[in-house]
Amino acid sequence: MKRVPHHSHPPNVYASGPLDRGDKLRMDAEALAAALAHEAARLVPVWRGRSLVMMGERMSSLRPSASRTEILSIVEETVFLGFDPQGAPHFAVDLSDHEEPPQLDENAAFEDLRKVGPLLAEDEGSILAYARGLVHWNQRHRYCGVCGASTRPARGGHERKCSNESCGAVHFPRTDPAVIMLIHDGADRIVLGRQADWPPGRCSVLAGFVEPGESLEDAVAREVMEEVGLPVAEVTYNSSQPWPFPSSIMLGFSARATATDLKVDLDELESARWFTRDEVANSPEDESFALPRRDSIAYRLIQDWLAAG
Repeated sequence: MKRVPHHSHPPNVYASGPLDRGDKLRMDAEALAAALAHEAARLVPVWRGRSLVMMGERMSSLRPSASRTEILSIVEETVFLGFDPQGAPHFAVDLSDHEEPPQLDENAAFEDLRKVGPLLAEDEGSILAYARGLVHWNQRHRYCGVCGASTRPARGGHERKCSNESCGAVHFPRTDPAVIMLIHDGADRIVLGRQADWPPGRCSVLAGFVEPGESLEDAVAREVMEEVGLPVAEVTYNSSQPWPFPSSIMLGFSARATATDLKVDLDELESARWFTRDEVANSPEDESFALPRRDSIAYRLIQDWLAAG
């Protein structure tokens, strides 16, 4: 992965995309219209949470420019994403109103980004994740949460305003913070758990959403106690990862357990246990035991722990 100046180590998958988000342009409706009409404009189509990718020996994101007019004729709203390093404006377009995914290219298909993300160049994956997250938010906020009236997009799709003049509420995109933590014993073991709906053998570190009035460190301690009954100390930040599936940011930590007896909450997890460094390093990656998805921060946390051996 590439390094960027504001990261102390390589960013996670879907993070640190190449786009200048162009915040000032969002306030200029005429400039946005001109950018959308520009011949260099690139569209990032999303259909029911799936991203358009070019299939083939090397998978890549498909950001149509030649078919821009055709695509724009079948969508009601676009979301401004920003400019790439060559100055090309990028817009997300939501095609979810169509019962079937539109055929925009014979070699392209709409795919779950979690399935194809690890196969894409990191810049491409980050753009598709960004587009997916904003499209999802706009879909889910067509009506005002204050008075129930319809909303209309503003600032290039980064706001929605209530159409009821007596209300006038302005809504902004929300990201749900979730802590994800590698719990170790200070020596040679970590706790991994699994949920019943995961693929057979898949295990991962613990995670949970941050609650109102709670610090990130408090959320780590609470979630670990709730899920496996362990008190923790030395909560240490690792890195973060946008995870728009549908609208989270994963905040990665490690922490040392100050006890070892697990009390697994079977309403939260199917199972959990301590794994040794050798077990993790030599995972068979089959139905008996497999590590988390390669594009996930969970995998990153485990690999960082192994490397620190």
